[in-house]
Amino acid sequence: MEQWIQEALAPMKIGDKRNTKRLGKLISQFSRKPTSSIPEACGKRSETKAAYRFFSSPHIAVGDIQKGVFQATQARISKESKVIVAQDTTNLDFTTHAAGKGFGYLERAWCRGIKVHSALAISTEGIPLGLLNQQEWVRKEEEYGKKRERKRKATKEKESQRWLDCVTAVEERVGAKTEAIIVGDREADIFDLFAQRRRNGVELVIRCAHNRAVAGTPKLLFDKVLAAPRAGTKQIQITRARNRKARMAQVEVRFVAVEILPPRYRTREHLSAVPLWAISVKELAAPRGVNSIEWLILTTIEMTSLEQAWQCIQWYTLRWLIERYHYVLKSGCQVEELQLEEAERITRALAVYSIVAWRLLFLTYSARIHPEQSCAAMLEQHEWEALSCFLQKTKHPPSDSPTMRQAVQMLAQLGGFLGRKSDGHPGVKVVWRGVKRLDDIAQAYLIFKRYG
Repeated sequence: MEQWIQEALAPMKIGDKRNTKRLGKLISQFSRKPTSSIPEACGKRSETKAAYRFFSSPHIAVGDIQKGVFQATQARISKESKVIVAQDTTNLDFTTHAAGKGFGYLERAWCRGIKVHSALAISTEGIPLGLLNQQEWVRKEEEYGKKRERKRKATKEKESQRWLDCVTAVEERVGAKTEAIIVGDREADIFDLFAQRRRNGVELVIRCAHNRAVAGTPKLLFDKVLAAPRAGTKQIQITRARNRKARMAQVEVRFVAVEILPPRYRTREHLSAVPLWAISVKELAAPRGVNSIEWLILTTIEMTSLEQAWQCIQWYTLRWLIERYHYVLKSGCQVEELQLEEAERITRALAVYSIVAWRLLFLTYSARIHPEQSCAAMLEQHEWEALSCFLQKTKHPPSDSPTMRQAVQMLAQLGGFLGRKSDGHPGVKVVWRGVKRLDDIAQAYLIFKRYG
């Protein structure tokens, strides 16, 4: 069994030892063929039946698998003095699964699926270190159409509570010696999240969505920040997206201390104002036809200089990795295509595929951040030997393992990456394509090595 899978399984206790052994086998099978269906990934009929039994077993708790996943992440981040924890929500849509049971509505009444909220630990360099929390839930049918009643409910009675619960979970799983910077998008702009008590060493960096009332001034939050003096200008790398090319953007930065007031509809609760720092990021001279960058970020971290504000902005940009993680989970691992029929079975499979999705993301970004490290920790010897021999068209493998950069470049080449100067770094999509092809190549390599 691969070294990285052994490390992932080490903290896991899911009852019967046979279940733990089967879990390791499933992780291995799915990681070698991440885009394949369960029967294709398992190969044999007996292996496929064993996989379906595992996901159908009432004796296997999703929480037990997740607990092991979180503990493995804890071990990785224990070496870090500071980690970024990006949290976000996504939908798993199973509307087209006619036989599906136990699913709830999504954004529309006729859409059926599962809601998933994940917290991904990331090094300050930008390497995904693994999941620290994951929550799944199914919306109740009787709640559909009651959005207008949200203000009458306490936060703990709403889905918004997941953001607060995630912070609590992160506090428990990040050691006291490691500082955690929790980042979130505009959906996380919740008054109770900022007001929630946190232990020392846990901070928030949240993109603002609401133009809130501010203590001590008639101005609302947006005007208050824009009236602050310009601290300076910086260049920021804008990542490529579906309708946007990657570019370097020149932005101006402003920051100011604020005390946000609770929402007016909660005046009867006599809540106190929350002291925060607000940072404005506004692009100067954006290219024609391109939406300019305009961010307003709220943070619990005290700001006294442009460099401190800029550090917060850079930490916020790492939030992009949680979106990439969900993208890999859905498009790379194709979790929404699973034919497991019941929501409970899907959540067990999700816990397994979450490990596979992290590994693909880790491979991709480790090659960018630490290109000269050996790939031996993530690829078995016969895998990197087969990869090298296949692409170099030789039967003599190299004596030493390739670096992470070389290995990922070769995997990406299998996945269709051309490696032109304009192509930049290989993306996770060509990496997962390459990983799937590598499995067949590695198996053929072992056969020819034994009988050739």
